[in-house]
Amino acid sequence: MHAGVRWAALLVCALLFSALVACQVETPKSLLRIGLPEEPRTLNVWLASDANSRKILTQIYQPLYIRHPQTLKLIPWLAAEDPIYDEEKISYTVKLRHAKWADGSDFTADDVVFTGKIIKEFKVPRYSSKWKAIKEIETPDAHTVIFYLKKPTAVFLSRALTAPMVSRNEWEAVALAAQKKEKPLRSLQNYEVSNPLGTGPYVVKAYKSGSYLHMEKNPHFFGSGQHIAGHLLGPYIEGILFKFYGTSDVAILALKKGNIDMFWWGLQPGYLEDLGKEAGIQVFHNQKSALYYMGFNLRKPPFDDVVLRQAIATIIDKEFIISRILQGYGTVLHSVVPPGNAFWHNPQVPHYGDGLSHEQRLKIAYDMLKEAGYSWTEPPVGADGKVKKGRELQLPDGKPMQRFTILTPPADYDPRRAFAGLMIQEWLRDMGMPAFARPMAFSALLQQVKGKRDFDAFILGYGKLNLDPDYVGTFFYSKQDKERGWNMSGYRNKAFDKLRNKQRGEMDQDKRREILWEMQRILLGDVPYIPLYNPNVLEAARIDRFTGWVEQVGGIGNIWSFCAVKPVEG
Repeated sequence: MHAGVRWAALLVCALLFSALVACQVETPKSLLRIGLPEEPRTLNVWLASDANSRKILTQIYQPLYIRHPQTLKLIPWLAAEDPIYDEEKISYTVKLRHAKWADGSDFTADDVVFTGKIIKEFKVPRYSSKWKAIKEIETPDAHTVIFYLKKPTAVFLSRALTAPMVSRNEWEAVALAAQKKEKPLRSLQNYEVSNPLGTGPYVVKAYKSGSYLHMEKNPHFFGSGQHIAGHLLGPYIEGILFKFYGTSDVAILALKKGNIDMFWWGLQPGYLEDLGKEAGIQVFHNQKSALYYMGFNLRKPPFDDVVLRQAIATIIDKEFIISRILQGYGTVLHSVVPPGNAFWHNPQVPHYGDGLSHEQRLKIAYDMLKEAGYSWTEPPVGADGKVKKGRELQLPDGKPMQRFTILTPPADYDPRRAFAGLMIQEWLRDMGMPAFARPMAFSALLQQVKGKRDFDAFILGYGKLNLDPDYVGTFFYSKQDKERGWNMSGYRNKAFDKLRNKQRGEMDQDKRREILWEMQRILLGDVPYIPLYNPNVLEAARIDRFTGWVEQVGGIGNIWSFCAVKPVEG
C-alpha cells in the first residue's frame, strides 16, 4: 500500500474511533484522555499480570509504601510513617494513615491482615513468595500493624509492604467461597470484578470492552491535599478516560489530532521527528530499570574461560549499539544494576573497552588472548601492529575454536536485540572467532536456554527490574543453576554465593549496599553476562492541555503524575 494511502486510512480509523468514544463519554476539559495499546485483561487484582491491567489497578489498589519519584527510596503511602524495626524481636511496626476505601468505609489494620491472609492461604502468584518471611501479624489497634519475621529479611519492606492492600468487606465472601472449590486459587482469580474497591485516587465509572474505560476522581482519596515527596497531591482532574488502540500508528495519530492527551506506551524513535513538529506535544525521555545483556554458557568450553569472556566484553562496542541501533535513545550498561537506580548501582566495576575505537579494542583483546595461550592461523594484529581480519582462533590446547551460536529474539519481536547480535557476530569474526547470530522465536529461545540449557551464548533482557537489587543474587546464585532456574549461565562462585546470602539478612541499608556493590564487582570481573544497554522510555503527551507530569525511572506514566497533572488554563 502506498505510504500516503496507508496514513490516510489510519487517520480515518482514528477519527472514527474518536467520534465513537465522544458519543459515549463526555470529555470535559478536566478529563485526561490516555491511549493504551490494549484493553486490560482483567480488573481482578489477584489475576492481573499484564501491563495494561496493572496500569488501571495501580490507580485503585494502594500499597503501604511506595517509591519516591526522584530518590526511589521507599516512603510511607497508606502507612503514616517509616516502619520501626525491633532487632531483638525481628519485627516491624507500621502505623497506618486514617484512610478510607472508595465507599467511605475505614481502611484499618484488619484489612492489612486480611490481605496477607489471602496472599498466603491462596499462594497468590507474584505475592506469596514475598510474604513467606512473615511468622505472624499483630494489630494492637485499628491503625497499628506489627509484622514478626521468621528471620531478618532485607527485602521484606521492598517486596511485601509494596503489595496492594484489599478490603476485607469486598473480598471476604469471595475468598470463603473460593476456599470450598476444588481449585481455590483459580476460583479466586476467576471471580469477575467490575467495580474494584480501593483507596487510590480513582474509581471505575464506566467500562465498555473493546472501546474505553472511564475512571473518575475518588472523593475519599487519602492523599488529596497532602504534601508527600515534595508534591501537593490532587487529583486536580475530574477523571481519566482510557481509550484502547490496536496499533501505535493509530494512537499517535489520535495524539496529534488532540483526541488523546497521552499515549501510555513506549514510543519507537521513528515517531519522534514527526511528533517534534507538533507545538502542543512534548516527548519525555526517561531511563528504565532494565538490563539487556549477552550471556554465556559457562558449563562447557570455550566459555568456561573467563579470559575469553573478558576479551569478548572488550571487543563489543556498546556505544555503537546505543548510537546506531538505539538511535541514541539509551544508556550504556557496565553493571547488572542500571545507573538510574543510583543508590544500588556500582559505577566502579570494570568498563571493558569503554571509549576505545574498534582497532584499539581488537588490540587489547588480542593481547589478552595471546597471553592466555590463544593463537591464530592469521592473527588480527600483524607484526607491524596494524589491525587486520583474524582467521581461525585456536584455543590454548591448540584446537581450533568451533563454530558457536549467539541466540537472539527475532527482529519482528525485538529488532534491537536481533541487530545487536548481528553486530557482535561481525566484531567477533574480526578477531577470528566463528560466531553466528541466530534469531529464534522467543519461547523457543527460552526453552533452549532455561529448559534444555543447550546453547553457547544468547542475548536477552529484563525490561522491568525491581528497584530492590536482590535479583543480582538470584540471577547468579549457584542453587539457581538448574533446569528452568534463574541462573541461566551456570555461574558458580562460592564467594559470591556467600555475599548473596549475607545481603539477604542485612537490615542496615548502607551495609547491604556495600555487599551488593562487591557482588557487582565480582560479577563484572567474571562476566557471566555482558551488560549491553538500557533503552530509554520515550513517551509523548499534550502539554497544551495538561501540565505537571512527574518524570521518574520508568517514565511519566505513574501515580505521581495522575495525582499532580492539571488542566492548562486559558
